Amino acid sequence: MNDNSILQLVTFKLENDEFGVDILKVQEINRMMNITKIPNAPDFIEGVINLRGKIIPIVDLRKKLGFPSKEYDKATRIIVIELEGIVLGFVVDSVSEVLRIPRNTIEPPPSIIRGIESEFIEGVGKLEDRLLILLELKKIFTPAEHKSMETMDIN
Repeated sequence: MNDNSILQLVTFKLENDEFGVDILKVQEINRMMNITKIPNAPDFIEGVINLRGKIIPIVDLRKKLGFPSKEYDKATRIIVIELEGIVLGFVVDSVSEVLRIPRNTIEPPPSIIRGIESEFIEGVGKLEDRLLILLELKKIFTPAEHKSMETMDIN
């Protein structure tokens, strides 16, 4: 892998932390919309939305990553991503920007946080004045959670 290659990331915030995901995985970014609740859905699933005729499960990324709940506001966004054949929406506090950073500025997560809960952290990007946590979103779900979302994807 060429260390000078450029990574393009969509960056977003949860609390005061900044996260990034590969732009190639992002289908679109939407303002908050009405979410239909699903009975007996996992706690982190807010429900589903109808996006141009397609039913998409919505994941509250704050809940999934262990952040305290927060009321949605005008900055709240839904990032639509396809993960292993399932299209999902992730609710985030706000979307910051599309960032182009050299791959060689990404470091592996510090060993102290390399526990089972942090296996979805792909790396940490060092920017001039801040750190950016790179997420591998497909790894934040257990196989059972993945299966339950497949059954919600009724298309």
